[in-house]
Parts: sequence; C-alpha cells; structure tokens
Amino acid sequence: MSRNGSLLLPLQPDASQRDVSNSSFFPPLAEWEAPTFTRAAQFRVGATLVLFLFAAVSNLALLASVLHGRGRRLASHLRPLIASLAAADLMMTFIVMPLDMVWNTTVQWYGGDGLCKLLSFLKLFAMQASASILVVISLDRHHAILHPLDSLNSHRRNRRMLLLAWGLSLLLASPQLFIFRAIKAERADFTQCVTHGSFHERWQETVYNMFHFVTLYVIPLLVMSCCYTRILIEINRQETKNKAGESCLRRSRTDMIPKARMKTLKMTIIIVVSFVVCWTPYYLLGIWYWFQPEMLKVTPEYVHHLLFVFGNLNTCCDPVIYGLYTPSFRADLTRCWGCRHSRDSPHSLDRLSARQGPHSGEQESDPPCVKGVEG
Repeated sequence: MSRNGSLLLPLQPDASQRDVSNSSFFPPLAEWEAPTFTRAAQFRVGATLVLFLFAAVSNLALLASVLHGRGRRLASHLRPLIASLAAADLMMTFIVMPLDMVWNTTVQWYGGDGLCKLLSFLKLFAMQASASILVVISLDRHHAILHPLDSLNSHRRNRRMLLLAWGLSLLLASPQLFIFRAIKAERADFTQCVTHGSFHERWQETVYNMFHFVTLYVIPLLVMSCCYTRILIEINRQETKNKAGESCLRRSRTDMIPKARMKTLKMTIIIVVSFVVCWTPYYLLGIWYWFQPEMLKVTPEYVHHLLFVFGNLNTCCDPVIYGLYTPSFRADLTRCWGCRHSRDSPHSLDRLSARQGPHSGEQESDPPCVKGVEG
C-alpha cells in the first residue's frame, strides 16, 4: 500500500520550491526560482518506475489468482478481503506512482484544473482505501480468533465492513476536489497544482493535513494494534490452558483449522508490520515539515525522495507476503510460467508430462490442508 507525496511534503523538496508545490501561499516573486529536475528527483523517478513495474505485475497476478485461479479456494469471507487489498494496491500503482513520476519529471503542472482536482482526489482515495482495508482485515482476524463459533456470519460482516471502508475513503477524499486547483504564478511561466487560496491561514492547512494523517495512519494503527494485541492475549491464554492440561476448544475433528488460522494470522500481521515500517519514517518527516517548513533548508533533498520511494515499497510487499503464505498463489504463478515456457518450447510439454508421470493429477490441486491454510 504507497502514499501521496504532495499531501505531506512538497513535490520537489528544495528550498526554492517549498511553498509552491503544496501550499496556500506563494513566496515573493523576487525570492522564488523555478524548480528543476534535480539528480535526486531523477533517482526518485527511476526507482518509482522499477517499483511500478513490479507492483503492477504482482498485484495483477494476485487479483487474477483470487478471482479466477486457485485462489478461489480461499474461504468465501477471505476472498473479498484479499481482492480488495490487491485492488487498493493497484489503485496506488496505476494512479499515485505514474503521477508522481510524471510530475517530478515535468516539475510543473500541465494537466489543467480539472485533472488537478481529479487526480488529487484519486490519490487520497487510494491512500484511504489501502489503510481502511488493512483495518477490515485486522477486524476479521480479531473476530475469527476471539469468536471462532461465529464464522457463519463472517461473509456478510466482511462485506458490510468493506462497503463501509470504500465509502468512507470516498467521503474523506472528496474535499480534494475543492481544495486543489491549477494556479499560474504571476509574471512567471510556471503552473502548479496546489492548494493556493483554499486556506486563509497556514494553521488551517496544517489542521487539514493533520486530520488526514490521523485518518490515514494514527487511527488505522491504533485499531490494528488493539486487534492484534487482543489476539495475542487470547492465543497466550489458550496456550496456558493447554499446558495446564485443560481441554482446548475444537472446531473440527483435527487441529488443521486452528493451525491454518494461525498461518493466516501471521500473514496479516506481517502485512500490517510492512505498512508501519514503510510509511512511519515518511509520515514523521511530514509532521516535521508541517510545523517547521524551514526544515527543508537543513534536510538533504535526497532524504525526502528516498523516504517516499521506501513508502512505495509497501505496495510491492503485499503480494509477496501473500505468496509466501499461500500455496495456491504460488501454484498459479508456477502454472502461468509453465504455460509460457511450453509456448516457447514445443517439446517442453512432453518433458513436463514425463516428469510428472502417474502423479500428474496431484499437481492440479493443492494439498488437503490448503483450504484450511487459506481459510
């Protein structure tokens, strides 16, 4: 899941542009110089392009696996969660990353007022959706561990939470349509997509940014921390009971489902940790900028670009983590690669059949425990 660079810090964080990229107030024309496509910005564009290619391929593969491949064997209440997470990551991939690359390359805004408003809205919408869906996944795991006998209602409950998450993200991002606009600098051939004129005082813009920081990071982090803390407490309580010789609650004839649930829990915890690790440094830098804009003079430009690229890495982490914990996704990737290889070589199909022999039927389905692992 990546973040909007212009929401937290100026697009080009150098001193000459610090009040132009995302501020309500232009600096005096005599003190202002048009920004340029610096070496640090070139690195940011190159690194973002690499992440864009990887995130696009991996998240599209994940979405295809869940909707049309072996990922359909996921429990019915988990499929919409994973599909929504992949969809949110794809929004970040195809909206935030290309826009960031193009905007850093052109430096100024050439898309006009309408596109400025629309893309600013879509960027924040994608960001809100990514964070909200992680919250929904955490709440689902919390309910699955603490209320295991209530799984019959999980599909309906998750569907409602997803609708709420997408709807709330849409609502929270809507002010972008009214705040951002394309403004041309006076007596200078330079146009930028900014919030100029939308806030009368600087503290109003700071409050607006802090509000989105709370909804994008603080509230999701608190909810996810609460959910997984309670989950760990419950797991520890059950382990203590087992060590004391008391009977453990079983929901099937074997312990396969509890083990599978633990595996899914580990996967979701790592996804949340990757979100926190990737975006915490950039958010902290953003808070510093909101309250002390002069920090751009003392902080190297490459630091801002590097932290934003590191945040974008989160969009690539989700499909990788999912693949590590989900055999069906790995099987779909293997099958896709095998089909591509067989098309390239007319004899590969014969060699594949010879290698599989009488056990080839086993390759068409996951092991018996896969449904549990992904349920």
